[in-house]
Amino acid sequence: MSSTPARIPSAWRLPLACATTTVVFLTLDALWLTNTASALYRPALGHLMADSVDWKAALLFYAIYIAGLTVFALSPALAAGRPFAALGRGAMLGLLAYATYDLTNQATLRGWPWRVTLIDLAWGACVSSLSCWAGAALSAATCRPASPGSGR
Repeated sequence: MSSTPARIPSAWRLPLACATTTVVFLTLDALWLTNTASALYRPALGHLMADSVDWKAALLFYAIYIAGLTVFALSPALAAGRPFAALGRGAMLGLLAYATYDLTNQATLRGWPWRVTLIDLAWGACVSSLSCWAGAALSAATCRPASPGSGR
């Protein structure tokens, strides 16, 4: 009897990483928004905020963003067999995406506060980085390595 735990087939590596990244990202972002909306966003941007969330737009953002994290951070890290690389790739993509939003608003909207921009840039890098790392690390720890010549 082997003492090695059963491992998930390598074909599940990317779907597991993506699912884990999604759960971690959504959980952290929900906690962030719940705890910072009244303290950070409402005082600084209350005049711009909608009365309620447009869930279609929010779901579309999350779907597109998680797809981007998967393509540009998770897949390369898993392909290289370096789950820790997802940490840096996720951080860079998070910084890029959040900078696109915040700096565009900074450049075009009257009264957009630099404080919000800088905090958002840090948050985007952190939440993306941690989410990608969690997905890649869990996947690497639980999935069998691809067999030589399998292409996976």
